[in-house]
Amino acid sequence: MMTRMTARQLAFQLLFLMEARNLSPTEAEALLFEEEHYAELAEEDIIFGELPDQDQMNYIRRIAGKFFEEKKTIDGIISKYSGHWKIERLSKPALAILRCAICEILHVEDVTEGVAVNEAVEMAKRYDSEETSAYVNALLRTWLRDREG
Repeated sequence: MMTRMTARQLAFQLLFLMEARNLSPTEAEALLFEEEHYAELAEEDIIFGELPDQDQMNYIRRIAGKFFEEKKTIDGIISKYSGHWKIERLSKPALAILRCAICEILHVEDVTEGVAVNEAVEMAKRYDSEETSAYVNALLRTWLRDREG
């Protein structure tokens, strides 16, 4: 059974693909979840071991769609809290992870901020580096502290 964490990782993969290839959510979804391509990915990463069910696909589509609608706002948050780093200098995985987490915090009611941050940190460790995970944690926690004001 695919977990929410796995669905979150697939949403991250979808955002990464959208950015890397300049695709819409629909185009990226068609490419990522194309049967043969997905099977090839499964050989490299366990998260592709099974296709998402309808609930998980709805979650993945929601994250991708909301990000696509609100890219300017979400990237504005990242830019504001990225310190001396320009958004273009962030690694592609770090950017996709931050976008996914911010989108989830803003638009998924049944996910707590703490879970979204912790999962983003874990994804950064897995798909980027320890240094990136610390950066992701600091950026998200600073933004959330300011939001609570």
